[in-house]
Amino acid sequence: MKRRTRAVAGCAVLVTCIVAGAAFAEDRPQWGERYSRNMISDETGLPDSFDPGTRNRDGGIDLPDASGVKWVAKLGGLSYGTPVVAGGKVFVGTNNDAPRDGRMQGDRGVLMCFDEATGQFLWQLVVPKLENERVKWGDWRQIGLISPPVVEAGRAYLVTNRCEVVCLDVDGMANGNDGPYTDEAGHMALAGRPPLEPGPADGDVVWLFDVIGQTKAEPHNGSNCSILLDGDLLYVCTANGVEWTHMFVKHPEAPSLIVLDKHTGKLVAQDDFGIGPDITHGQWSSPAMGTVGGRRLGFFGAGNGVLYAFEMLDPASLGDGPERLANVWRFHGHPLAQTEDRVPVDHQHDSTSYQVTGMPVFYKGRLYVPFTQEPFHNMKLARLACLDVTQSGDVTRSALVWSYDGIAATCSTVAAADDLVYAADFFGKLHCLDAQTGECYWVHEAGGPIWGSPLVADGKLYLGTGRQVLWVLKPGKTLNVLNQIRMRDKVLSTPVAANGVLYVMTNKHLYAVGK
Repeated sequence: MKRRTRAVAGCAVLVTCIVAGAAFAEDRPQWGERYSRNMISDETGLPDSFDPGTRNRDGGIDLPDASGVKWVAKLGGLSYGTPVVAGGKVFVGTNNDAPRDGRMQGDRGVLMCFDEATGQFLWQLVVPKLENERVKWGDWRQIGLISPPVVEAGRAYLVTNRCEVVCLDVDGMANGNDGPYTDEAGHMALAGRPPLEPGPADGDVVWLFDVIGQTKAEPHNGSNCSILLDGDLLYVCTANGVEWTHMFVKHPEAPSLIVLDKHTGKLVAQDDFGIGPDITHGQWSSPAMGTVGGRRLGFFGAGNGVLYAFEMLDPASLGDGPERLANVWRFHGHPLAQTEDRVPVDHQHDSTSYQVTGMPVFYKGRLYVPFTQEPFHNMKLARLACLDVTQSGDVTRSALVWSYDGIAATCSTVAAADDLVYAADFFGKLHCLDAQTGECYWVHEAGGPIWGSPLVADGKLYLGTGRQVLWVLKPGKTLNVLNQIRMRDKVLSTPVAANGVLYVMTNKHLYAVGK
């Protein structure tokens, strides 16, 4: 017998499953596996086909009776924020192209919350764009809210499009305005406009940390971090990047990684790794964690093309002022760093420098991370690296177990399962490699662009593309395509499996597929 406790409709229920043939079902309260960031799931009973229906005149989706789709919900017009499923709710980041509140028109970031069972809209957090000329390049037009939240114990922790870290009540304003933050009316309003009185369908901010105001970090293009939650602490990428000319970092002294108290939003630690001056564009990776030789290490891929390992903090040992994260080792991912002591930093639109955009994945005691040139500026080169995480200091020339240069520039995170690594590149290829040796078994032409990551679950591999296709493949050393599902819009996020249901988000709709 296997026993697992999970939340169902707000109540704690003990679910007993017979191992033989029983579906293993649980929430997915963060993007990827907790801590490791691996894009895998233990869910079973997931579909390999469904009918995505047809678009109607109202902008919705009409589903045939035998579609296989549990429900479909309408989003904005451009959606990157991969779904998160927790406590009977589904949280999705999108934009405001289809406003649900007529008072809030125009370009904004939006976090929507739906009922997991029915797809009913519950509430939304609507966040105006950054208006200041100094920082407006850090909140690119129409991209919406792109950071998936992490959810725990009735709270959702999120980085907004305004580069704020917020703690949200998962029930929104329906159960009142929880403090200490109570200025949601002002937060929803455009600069210089009257406050907008929140209602039960609005988000409830419990506390708010203004990253720009408190650290001087200035994001470029977008604030994108899937927060790493560890005990009472939140590890957050500040998204500090270059200014609008792309020629330099305006605040190189600002931290790239900060740590907040999850109860209060207080800043308790930050990095001093010296990343700032060498950021080549933006910073869009999120931290991961693993236990190495009894030590709890965090892993952070930065915008200077370096992967950092640091000591995870013990809350009991923290003082009154912000601590400094202790760097354990650093690995420079640029290929030239293997032979040259100093790799020149290239600040420009067509920069040849490397960065880390996908999350590092901790799998069987090793770390798998793509180092990439800038795909958004049509730069092509990348390398997928497997790293030995047991060393210390500058490990650039000692920690590389293997590297694979056959992958193109990428913003995706890998999925590692059964000693195989699946990695997608921005330009439309999915690669399958041996996790131990780096041998490439196959490359699938999926069609680009690929913004999200592959998901391995229930003997299937799911991957969405900007060509409106959801691919379903069979994981393994031999390429085996199970299905090619033509969606009604682009798929720019990662498919998610939770509680026996597959969630597929297109630009304009969220599908819950399964029983």
